[in-house]
Amino acid sequence: MRLVIKIAGALLESPETVQKIARQIGELARAGNETLVIHGGGKIFTSTLERMGISSYFVNGLRVTDRETRDAAVMVFAGLLNKRLAGAISLAGQTAIGISASDGACFLAEPMQVGECEGTLGFVGYLAEVNVDFLRSLWRAKIVPVASCLGLGSDGELYNINADHMAAAAAEFIQADRLIFLTDVAGVLDGEKVLRAVRSNEIEDLIRRNKVSGGMILKLEAAKRALTGGVGEVHIVGGTIPRSLFTAANGSRRLGTRVLPTIHATPRIAQGAAR
Repeated sequence: MRLVIKIAGALLESPETVQKIARQIGELARAGNETLVIHGGGKIFTSTLERMGISSYFVNGLRVTDRETRDAAVMVFAGLLNKRLAGAISLAGQTAIGISASDGACFLAEPMQVGECEGTLGFVGYLAEVNVDFLRSLWRAKIVPVASCLGLGSDGELYNINADHMAAAAAEFIQADRLIFLTDVAGVLDGEKVLRAVRSNEIEDLIRRNKVSGGMILKLEAAKRALTGGVGEVHIVGGTIPRSLFTAANGSRRLGTRVLPTIHATPRIAQGAAR
C-alpha cells in the first residue's frame, strides 16, 4: 500500500510524541508500505520569526513570505524540523531521509497569487509536480522519505507551500492508496463529538455553519481535493492518541474522521427503456 502521512507541526513540539509517531511509521514501512511523510511546523516557524524580529502578515489565511521570511522557512522546515523527524524514524529502527524540494528536484512549485495581484504573497507556492521516480528509488532501498513543505520553482527559488495542500497534491501525484492527516485534535469535531465520517459534499455546509474553522478547513478542503484526484481514502486522526497512525493506516473506523467521496444518485432508467 502507498501512504502519505501529513504530520501537524504542533505534534513536533513534543519529543515524546515525535518518538511515538516515528515508531509507528517504522512499523508501517517495515510491513511493506511505500510511505511518504510530509510535515508542517507553523507554530514553531512563527515563534522563530518572532525571535528573529520578523513580523508575520497574512492574506486570506496565507502567510506573506518575503525573501527574509522564506529563508527562515527553509531553516525551520528543511532544517530543524525535517532532520528532527527523520532522525527519530531512523533511531526507531527504520532508515529515513529528510528531503526538501531541491533534493533531486523532488517537489516543483508554481507561485501562488491572490486574485489578480500576482506576487502578493511573495514566495508562496502550490505543488505543481512530484519526482515520483526519485521517491520510488528511496522506497526500493527501504528508505522512508520525510519531506518539508517547500517547492522548487522554475526560477530556482524555493517556495513555501501549505503543508495540508502539499500532502493532498502529493498523494494525488503518487497515486496514494491512503492519505492520513495526523493532527493535535481527535478528528473533525462537532462540539466535543468526533464525526466518524464526513462526505465531500458536506464540507461546505460544515464551514458555513461554523462547525469547523482555521486549520481544519484547510484539511477538509485538501481531503476533498485528494479524493477528487483519485486517492483511495483520507483519514484525519489525533496524533497523540496511542497507536492512532497505525490504526488509521490499517483502515480502522474507530478513531478520527474518515473523509469520503460524495455519493452520486444513480439515475433511474425509464420504464421500458432497456427493452
